[in-house]
Amino acid sequence: MAKSLLCSSTLNSFFSSSALSSSTSSKNNQIACSANIKNQTSSLSWNRRELSLGFMSTFLAVGLVGNNDRRSRDANAAILEADDDEELLEKVKQDRKKRIERQAVLNSAVKEKGYLQDLVYNLSKVGQAIENNDLPAAGLVLGNGSDTEWVKTANLAFTKLSASPEENTEVETFNSSLASLVTSVNKNDLESSKLAFVSSASAFEKWSSLTGLLGQLKGI
Repeated sequence: MAKSLLCSSTLNSFFSSSALSSSTSSKNNQIACSANIKNQTSSLSWNRRELSLGFMSTFLAVGLVGNNDRRSRDANAAILEADDDEELLEKVKQDRKKRIERQAVLNSAVKEKGYLQDLVYNLSKVGQAIENNDLPAAGLVLGNGSDTEWVKTANLAFTKLSASPEENTEVETFNSSLASLVTSVNKNDLESSKLAFVSSASAFEKWSSLTGLLGQLKGI
């Protein structure tokens, strides 16, 4: 009986010790797991913080580079604009110089302007004759065209005062239309004469406008 009680007491003590050990071990495991979770959470939090800082640094760097690029582009644009302004200013100066030189030539071309005034007078007479259906009278003023005195002297003025390709083109148009006018008048072709007269007069008016003589000649 004593042995039985001793064994029972021993077993109870063993089981109590085992239970206590198991409970202690379980608590230790829980504490370890909790600490591990805290460490992992803390580590994850630091990783997130570092990642966020990394993104912020990247964005700041990109922003700085973008700002520098914009400043560089603005600086280049300012330089180009300054160059354009200088080129424009130089062009304005050159154009002004050419106008002054051209005006000096026109002011000194007294004889040539007299030739052109004769041209205006004779063309007016031809136009009046054609308007009155009097082609023989128009033929008398025109003569042979290029060999007629007022036509030859007008071409001398054209040669001296024409300074651009556009002006020379109008001179060519005038002479071509005048030749057609002479031919039409000699053929007694009234309608063709009217068309040729309008073409020659228009070419001369355009030439006078291009050269700056439009307001200096009477009758245009």
